[in-house]
Amino acid sequence: MLPVLGWAFMADFKRKDIRLPQGNYRGRRLYFVTLCFHNRRSFGTNARISRWLIDRIRFHAATCKFFVHAYCVMPDHVHLLTAAASDTSNSMKFVEAFKQETAIEFERKTRRRLWQLKYYDRILRRTDSVDRVAWYIWMNPVRKGLCTAPADYPFVGSLTDMGARLLRASATTEWTPPWKSAALKTAALHSHLDPTAHTRH
Repeated sequence: MLPVLGWAFMADFKRKDIRLPQGNYRGRRLYFVTLCFHNRRSFGTNARISRWLIDRIRFHAATCKFFVHAYCVMPDHVHLLTAAASDTSNSMKFVEAFKQETAIEFERKTRRRLWQLKYYDRILRRTDSVDRVAWYIWMNPVRKGLCTAPADYPFVGSLTDMGARLLRASATTEWTPPWKSAALKTAALHSHLDPTAHTRH
């Protein structure tokens, strides 16, 4: 579970526009994407819904020319590691097409909202190791106590040969998302400043 400060960050991006200028989302880049279900509902515990979402990710990735190296449908959110397959690929169009189509179909069938309005994405840098980001995604259900290994969880995987090879290999040191890094640094600072912090239980 994310630290409290991490949740504060996640709550903050729901209230304001955190998108970069659109030009940043075009071209051959790598992206880490998190989409949360509306009000953090546990729609991902429904196997039929999770399989359907994975199928629609596959469809929109092909349509929008994206590789999906890693995915995970958790009970209340979805993680993706995507890579643009062409110079004209647009990550915003890919994610928003997927969200819109699934939201409309879900509401038509259930009369309920599927997605939170905002979503989180990070344009990965050269210093962000692809295999470490992928393993961060695949280990999510293990960290949450839903399984003992990613192979035991039915809604993690890859839609590329490269990702499939990584998933069959041994886990690498996990990547730390930037909001967790910031939260941990802030928590460490507070702990250092508070002389009673180490005695609290």
